[in-house]
Amino acid sequence: MASQMITKVDGNVITLERVFDAPRELVFKVFSDAEHLKKWWGPRGWEVTVSNMDFRPGGFWHYCMKCVDKNQGDFFGYESWGKSVYQEIDQPNQIVYTDYFSDAEGTESDEMPATEVTMSFIEEDGKTKIVNRGVYVSEEALKSVIEMGMEQGIAETWDRLGEYLQAQQQ
Repeated sequence: MASQMITKVDGNVITLERVFDAPRELVFKVFSDAEHLKKWWGPRGWEVTVSNMDFRPGGFWHYCMKCVDKNQGDFFGYESWGKSVYQEIDQPNQIVYTDYFSDAEGTESDEMPATEVTMSFIEEDGKTKIVNRGVYVSEEALKSVIEMGMEQGIAETWDRLGEYLQAQQQ
C-alpha cells in the first residue's frame, strides 16, 4: 500500500512528507529531468505539454500543465504555467528553488504567491522520504494556495510519482 502524504501547516510554512518505495537516486533523478517530469507531474487529468529545464543552480524548469479530463468541467482545456528557479542542488539529497506561477514566456506572476521550496530526499531502508518545505511571504498567501486546492493537487501528483517510480523499477 502506498504511503500517504503528511501535511503540516505552521504560520506561513507548509511541510509535506511522503515515503516512496524507490531508491533515493531514482527519486532524485525523476525530479531533475524534464522528460521524466512530463510523465508524472500534475494532478490526475492534467498533462505536461511543455517542459523546458536547465537543472543547475541559477537554472530553471518552465512548464505548462493542461487539463485533458473533460470530467473536470470548466478546467478542461485550461493551461497552468509554472516556473521553478533553482538556488541550490545537492544531488541526491536536496533541491532548493523558488516556485512561481508564470506565463508562456516564463514571466513570473506578481498576482500569485511564490514559494521558497526546500525539497529533501532522505534514504530510509531502500525507500525515499521526500520532505517538501514551502515558505510563503505570509500566512494569507499560503492560505490562498491551499484554498485553490494545492494539497489535493500535490497528493495526486505524488500518487502519480509513486506509480511512475514503480514502473521505472520493473
